[in-house]
Amino acid sequence: MPTIVADATRCVGAGQCVLTDPDAFDQDDDQGLVLILHPTPTSADALSRARQAILLCPSQALSLHE
Repeated sequence: MPTIVADATRCVGAGQCVLTDPDAFDQDDDQGLVLILHPTPTSADALSRARQAILLCPSQALSLHE
């Protein structure tokens, strides 16, 4: 099962992931860093949105482990 992973040390808090897939991502209120709400996409549509968010991450802090 694919799992979304974030490297918080690389995150710049740009919010691209949240804008692309707000069902799967959020940002920490204190530091603005990525929070993964649903690390394992359960449908093809959710997986597609997660892949798009990962591709748009400017700091390349997100990855998908399959």
